[in-house]
Amino acid sequence: MLIDIQSLRKTFPGAAHPVLAGVKLSLAAGETLALTGESGSGKSTLLHIVGALEPFDDGIVRVAGTDLNGLDDTGAAMLRRTQLGIVFQQFNLIPSLDVVANITFQARLADRFDDRWTDALIDQLRLDDHRSKFPEELSGGQQQRVAIGRALAARPELILADEPTGNLDEDTGDAVIELMLDLSAEAGAGLMMVTHSERLAARLSRRVHLSHGILT
Repeated sequence: MLIDIQSLRKTFPGAAHPVLAGVKLSLAAGETLALTGESGSGKSTLLHIVGALEPFDDGIVRVAGTDLNGLDDTGAAMLRRTQLGIVFQQFNLIPSLDVVANITFQARLADRFDDRWTDALIDQLRLDDHRSKFPEELSGGQQQRVAIGRALAARPELILADEPTGNLDEDTGDAVIELMLDLSAEAGAGLMMVTHSERLAARLSRRVHLSHGILT
């Protein structure tokens, strides 16, 4: 089981109600999951907890065999580096690195760099003409594609994506989702994706909805 969550609770300081109020969730290897819900419902918070980026108040969270309860910063960084591929809403590209270096950054850290796979990603993400450009020279949609390539380059065990097609046109967005689904199937990886799109959510094998701190 790639994700095993039991009785997860999270309340932000000063909030009247918990953003996550006893969440239970599981995700198996090779399974794809769409996480939907209204803006502000806690979807990104849940994704960040699974990605060992956000602390939580109570409950059990196991990701790729690692218990996140009490995991220190070093352990969290190692989990993200070796087993997770994360696509953020805000890209989080490294300004001083060009497109190729940004895409291969995590793969090199994890000692999983594969030049043929990198070239295939760059081609499928329509970035071949932008290899030597830096983030400031790219459009928002191009930066998003670089961020997606970086998440996929190390062939992670679990892919976490927060609105990964939000800055892309429909055709490119569909191609990106196909790429994520193909990688999941090829590597037996899991995919958990936050999305507002009913159309994209329908492409994944399972869907859950977050409302009032509970998944349905």
